[in-house]
Formats: sequence, structure tokens, C-alpha cells
Amino acid sequence: MIVLHDVSKSYRTDNGYRVILDNVSLVLPTDRHIGVLGRNGAGKSTLLRMISGEEQPDSGWIERDAKVSWPLGFTGGFHPALTARENLRFISRVYDADIDEVTAFVNDFAELGEYFDMPINTFSSGMRGRLAFGLSLAMRFEFYLIDELVSVGDYWFRAKAAQEFDRIRDEAGLLIVSHSPTTIRKFCDTGLVLRDGQLTLFEAIEDAIDYYLDEE
Repeated sequence: MIVLHDVSKSYRTDNGYRVILDNVSLVLPTDRHIGVLGRNGAGKSTLLRMISGEEQPDSGWIERDAKVSWPLGFTGGFHPALTARENLRFISRVYDADIDEVTAFVNDFAELGEYFDMPINTFSSGMRGRLAFGLSLAMRFEFYLIDELVSVGDYWFRAKAAQEFDRIRDEAGLLIVSHSPTTIRKFCDTGLVLRDGQLTLFEAIEDAIDYYLDEE
């Protein structure tokens, strides 16, 4: 489970403060495929970063008793002066993963060729995206965090990525952030709606979508 205990988060803006979460307490089951719906600017990505531990609440705390991923495809964890291989070795050690298995999977999956042994700062944004997506899939988490659905590479790469995404859906829980009811309906069975600083949990995904669309 992931438990939010009295979590609040806001940002200063030119017009005052924008509240993302206002004293929210909630239990999220990590064995479900959960979709988070919210309008643009509601704070969905901020919520994801807080659940991952990348960003901290202003007050309250978040408890995790499952192995939770970073946001799928996140590229900010790479050291730009290190090669792809060196970055994978370092991250595998941090997460106590098998270095050889992770390296072999990502090398095959990301299709970087000779760039695999070149510094990250020589990569195009697409290459960094493929490397990050491959690393996210190579690691074994119990609960994956996804900010929209990552679409990188050509038709053949996207088909391969979709196949791997189906695999992790069968093996683990998901939290998918989106403003698209179509995406949430396709991939999720439980819904969260972020509105006015509050999170409302719905066991049935259609109930979450109906509640979200009521605001439109």
C-alpha cells in the first residue's frame, strides 16, 4: 500500500498560491491499476513526484510498503558525463539489481548501438528517452508510476515498448496520470480524481470518469 497522511502541497504563483493537495489522507492499493484524472494544471505530475519520493510535501508524509518506481521514462537520474553503460551500472547498484541483466536488457531494448558507450550528454532527446524507458522496464518494481504514456522511437520501437508495457501490467500495480479518459479506461480498473486540492478514490473506473467529466 501507499498511504498519504495529512498531505498538503502548494506553489507560490503571481496571483498567490496554487493548492495541489490540501490535507489529504488516502490509502492507495499497490495491486491495482489506478488512473489519476485531473484537468491541466491540477497537479497530477506533482502528485506522481511526491509518491515517487522525488518531491516532498509541504506537510504530512507518504508511507510506502511496496517497491515503487520512479516515473516511467524519467531521464533526470542520469549523470550526463557518464556513458549509458556506466549510468546503468551505478543505478543497478543503488537499486540492488543485477548489473549484467539490466545492462543486457537495456542494451538490446534501447537500440543505441555505439552510443551505448558514449556520454549521455552526446545523446539526442529521443535517445535519452529510449534509454530511460528501457531502464524503467529492466528494473523490477511492485508498483509503477507513469506520467501519461511515454511514446518514443519509431513504429517498431513503440510496438516493442507496448509489448513490454503489457508485461509489467500483468506483473505489477500501476498509477497512470492522465487528462484523457480514453487512456484511463484502457489501462486502469480503479480511478482517482484530483480536483480543488482533494483526491477522490473510485473502485469503478467509470465512476471516476463520470465524476471527472462532471467538471468539464
